Amino acid sequence: MTRIYLDHNATTPVDPAVAAAMQPFLVEFFGNPSSVEHEDGHLAAAAVSRARTEVAAAIGARDNEIVFTGSCTEADNLAILGVARSCPDKRHLITSAIEHPAVLEPARALERAGWRLTVLPVDTDGRVSLDDVAASITPETALVSIMAANNEIGTLQPIREIGALCSARDVVFHTDLAQVMAYADIDVERDNIHVASLSAHKAYGPKGVGALYVRSRRPRVKLEPLYFGGGQERGLRPGTLNTAGIVGLGAALTIARKRAASDAKRLVAMTETFRQFVLRELPDAQFNGHPNLRLPNTLSLSLPGIEPLALMRRLRDQVSFSASSACATDKVETSHVLLALYGDTERARGAFRIAPGRFTIEEDLARAARMITAEALMLRGRVAA
Repeated sequence: MTRIYLDHNATTPVDPAVAAAMQPFLVEFFGNPSSVEHEDGHLAAAAVSRARTEVAAAIGARDNEIVFTGSCTEADNLAILGVARSCPDKRHLITSAIEHPAVLEPARALERAGWRLTVLPVDTDGRVSLDDVAASITPETALVSIMAANNEIGTLQPIREIGALCSARDVVFHTDLAQVMAYADIDVERDNIHVASLSAHKAYGPKGVGALYVRSRRPRVKLEPLYFGGGQERGLRPGTLNTAGIVGLGAALTIARKRAASDAKRLVAMTETFRQFVLRELPDAQFNGHPNLRLPNTLSLSLPGIEPLALMRRLRDQVSFSASSACATDKVETSHVLLALYGDTERARGAFRIAPGRFTIEEDLARAARMITAEALMLRGRVAA
């Protein structure tokens, strides 16, 4: 029986249409897009230009506001370090306690170098308070970085309102859009976004490519580069461009723009069915994050008395999902996100995430719900009826 993949917040499969768009640039059109003096380079450069237009269109940006990177992590680092270093007279940064490490770690690096860092708390739904953001901004604040949606619990943040606060106070607002691009409508102008990080592989595109939106209109954002080389991407991200990956990013975001609403509607219904089934079988199940303002495909849950890694081991050949106690390294520790919501509690330690996606069918999600609840009951020493 085919293994059921329910870890789309970690990575998504490449959409077949994206793979088809990339294929010619992996095999046939292999030129260096910087070598525009000959036809092979020109064809690659033209493909990069088309993809830049596609990425810009997906978020309501201008072509010249898109900088291609090797990942969303790199884009986050370029945003945070680049903005901070371009504002030597403003040495204060604001972020939240539940940001991705790609945001928290460069912010902490700046703190070690002398910048002042404010890490805002979240409520038990995982939401940042607008009042806290407003109260934290000072004349020394260079940057506010708050993610659009949390990858572990799915909670959506009020980024449009945060951006408006920042605009009114002459502060740059950065947001990590990695988790929302496949399922949400984003417009950088409407949503008051000044800098934004994008990922391909969280939106049914390839790994190893991302992008940074850098606003060129009022307020015009200035960045200092992190490293130096041949001057590609306006000197902000030097190095030979990954043509095939960039083509894949453009194709993935174009597809997402067309089907985000329908995918979201279907996934909301599917995850609610999953949630209701779990509650019938395990009435003491706790669902983490905001009940409504959340990614349509994401359910974080804690089952009292159940160690999520034990549950994962029992189902690893049948269902792929993520435990919040499992981190990116080989060290196992409770997620900083769940700790921020609930402290060092059984609920935080026992959280795991179910994240279906574009190609998940209802029957597979229902089968996964039956297997997860049955194994949970077995782990509790009872046999499911």
